Amino acid sequence: MKIIAIEEHVLPNEVKQAWTTIPGADDGTLGLNPGVIGERLANLGEERLALMDETGVDVQVLSLTAPGLNHLGHHGIDLARRTNDLLAEAVAANPSRFQAMAVLPSAEPDAAALELRRSVEELGCKGAVLFGRVGDKNLDNAIFEPTFAGAAELNVPLLIHPQIPRTSVRDSYYAGFGAPVDLALSTFALGWHFEAGIQFVRLILGGVFDRYPKLQLILGHWGELVLFYLERLVMLDRVSKLQRPFLDYIRGNLYLTASGMFSPTYLRQAVDAVGIDRILFSTDYPYQYRPGGDARRFVAGLELDDAGKSKLAFQNWERLTGDGLEDRGPAASVHP
Repeated sequence: MKIIAIEEHVLPNEVKQAWTTIPGADDGTLGLNPGVIGERLANLGEERLALMDETGVDVQVLSLTAPGLNHLGHHGIDLARRTNDLLAEAVAANPSRFQAMAVLPSAEPDAAALELRRSVEELGCKGAVLFGRVGDKNLDNAIFEPTFAGAAELNVPLLIHPQIPRTSVRDSYYAGFGAPVDLALSTFALGWHFEAGIQFVRLILGGVFDRYPKLQLILGHWGELVLFYLERLVMLDRVSKLQRPFLDYIRGNLYLTASGMFSPTYLRQAVDAVGIDRILFSTDYPYQYRPGGDARRFVAGLELDDAGKSKLAFQNWERLTGDGLEDRGPAASVHP
């Protein structure tokens, strides 16, 4: 069975250099990519392919790691073009193994929309990655409207990747335990996931999906905590003036992916919440990489029938991005 992993990260040296040299670009998370992690992020060739083979992933959907280009202002415009060109070159060199999600210069609204269109129509990107806030502007801010309009028109998904909470929030809730623990608590332990989940909820409350009913967003880590609090979140219907019940947006505009959290329990909760047709596979390479055929073993061991495993492993992604079975014929349903 083919396995497509849709949240697999890269960090080109040019972007890394920009983060370290442009004032204000360092959001506090640059130290999360040391040593072998940094080496694997930079590699788009044989080493990456070998580790994909080892863990059982057939296709990686490449995307820039956090914090993206959100803190680079106008410097992000040309850098986004060059980064997306680099991703397209990697895909062209190994078209059966790589796909790509574009990175956008989100601080520049019109340029971001133009780069999304160029990346999809000219480079073949499957969608784009958003990194939440730009400064104090949340995802429901008007600066993101051209991106949402463009994604809806192009019929491509947007993945919300977590970013670190703003400094005032970190100081209030995630500080006081020493630098390493403070950073971990505010990022991969908890802070990232609250941040990304809240950004998605703001999109619902901000009416983004009322304006673009067919727009599709992806949340990693089994829904960035949103999934586990649906019983409470649906109570927003008592006070919101949305066109649909809150749960309709969850089941009509949201896809979930694992981000390397290989938990059958979380999968069952995800299926209960959104259905098997809205769950995607990912390993969060290289951050969650584990040897021993881990990705393929997880899929093979799930308590799903073959149809369900196929949907999770590759069919849902292919349908979402227009490469689905209806476009490729019945012979595409099984891969050796």
